[in-house]
Amino acid sequence: MISLIEQIRTGSIWNFPGGVHPAENKTQSNTTDIIHARLPQQIILPVKQHIGKSGNLLVTVGDTVLKGQQLTALDTGFTLPVHAPTSGVITAIEPRTTAHPSGLSELSVVIKPDGFDTWIEKKPVDDFSTKTSDELLDVIRQAGISGMGGAGFPTAKKLQSGLGRTDILIVNAAECEPYITSDDKLLQEHADEILKGIEVVEHILQPKLTVIGIEDNKPTAIKALEIAAKDKDIVIRVIPTKYPSGGEKQLIKILTNKEVPAGGIPADIGVLVQNVGSLYSIKRAIIDGEPVINRVVTLTGNTFKQPRNVWALLGTPVHELLEEFDYKADKKLPRLIMGGPMMGFTLPHTNVPITKTSNCILAPTRREISPSTYEMECIRCSACAEACPASLLPQQLQWHAKANELDKCEELNIKDCIECGACAFVCPSEIPLVQYYRQAKAEIKTRKDEAMAAERAKIRFEEKNARMERDKAERENRFKKAADNRRKDMKSANGDDAIAAAIARVKAQKAAADQDTSAEPNVKPAVAAAIARAKAKQAAALKANDAEPDNSEMSKLREERKKLARERKAQQAEPASEAPAQSTGDAKKDAVAAAIA
Repeated sequence: MISLIEQIRTGSIWNFPGGVHPAENKTQSNTTDIIHARLPQQIILPVKQHIGKSGNLLVTVGDTVLKGQQLTALDTGFTLPVHAPTSGVITAIEPRTTAHPSGLSELSVVIKPDGFDTWIEKKPVDDFSTKTSDELLDVIRQAGISGMGGAGFPTAKKLQSGLGRTDILIVNAAECEPYITSDDKLLQEHADEILKGIEVVEHILQPKLTVIGIEDNKPTAIKALEIAAKDKDIVIRVIPTKYPSGGEKQLIKILTNKEVPAGGIPADIGVLVQNVGSLYSIKRAIIDGEPVINRVVTLTGNTFKQPRNVWALLGTPVHELLEEFDYKADKKLPRLIMGGPMMGFTLPHTNVPITKTSNCILAPTRREISPSTYEMECIRCSACAEACPASLLPQQLQWHAKANELDKCEELNIKDCIECGACAFVCPSEIPLVQYYRQAKAEIKTRKDEAMAAERAKIRFEEKNARMERDKAERENRFKKAADNRRKDMKSANGDDAIAAAIARVKAQKAAADQDTSAEPNVKPAVAAAIARAKAKQAAALKANDAEPDNSEMSKLREERKKLARERKAQQAEPASEAPAQSTGDAKKDAVAAAIA
């Protein structure tokens, strides 16, 4: 049986399910040379332009920066640094609207160019063939390279996932989205540099075969590639024009007949895909020592006097490009779309900056692309299911997304949706299906992030409690061990435990005090003297042989003691600041009261 690589070399291609054929509209912008846009008056540079987390800032307001200077730190994980596109002064670090369908603001570094465009010291790699894969990946990571034609996945992370298990390297030059010609023109004018980037990636991954997939509607770019790859072991495979053949999974299916498993990545099946824009940036980083500071952007649509491709610095506000290249807005329906008509999104205003993933600014007239009409009810025609390149059920996904039944959406594999817009393109009811999918996927991601955060908090709480219990047990064991050691030492010295003896003495003293208290109550001296006098009088009366003893003194004493008890209770009830009781006139009573007081 012929191996897959031999089939590819002999010219075999396959097909993917679904797909559509929208009007291409590429000839408007791919016939003129790429030119450099002017230096903008202000650069708005979002610190996060890729999938993952943004790095920590290395600069502050008022700092002077040079062209190519790193502005954010390169941390571990999914982080990439951003670099100053030109020299100038940082005037602000604040949230600004970024190129995203949500239209939300993200932290951005605002730079006022000084006009000198002064570079930092460049550090190119002398001979990349002598470097290890890890060394080259580190240079790519430091240059801030991410996917230039897709969602912005960090390139170094993607290449790292394919180390040691990549059989086929696929170069994505399909560029299937209508209107966009940035990759087409990059191939026409910089094919040699892109081939140099391919060589760098081949040195890193050591694949068995490299295939360039390009649609047949780019004859000039195909010719340039053939000339550049004349003496190289690279297969250039021209594929039929069909949308979305430029999707990663769809291109893999066309060129290798392999399917990426659900939830998996291409490296799981021995394949790795790189966009031509990313390969050009890899060449600039390794060979020239330059980080990602600009990119090719297609300016197209009938509102431009001359649609074309331009080199734009990252962070250039869209309105600067519109002013420079003769944009005249449609009077009745002014629209600006970031990206193409299938996967692009409408910009909220013209102060949105160009980022690493901004490959096109589409400014159509209302006749060129008709405005969105009112959404109608689904007629269950199944056209969306037939057009879906991922073999999903768009109709059911839309139902569940609209009802916020996110569990059902996950069961129907909404995460496999590439948001190509083919379903919405063929929908006769004008239902904006992709909008529902984007919202549902964002909500699912938010819920998962919250659940993960709650789980992490629970784990931290449980670990804290376990640590506290562990520390408590260790303390008790330590004290117990110390007490046992002390007892052993005292016994070995023929002595008693001093602490135990002290505790025993305290207990004995307390028991003796309790017995004394119960046996004889504590009597005041004055009361004792009165009792003694009364007893003396009784004894004298008995001596005198009186018929009846004189108990008047004892009666008075009892009454006095009762009265004193009542007064004590009254005094306890009265405030402490109340003045003492006045004299009763009886000297003996007053003396007893004074003694008691």
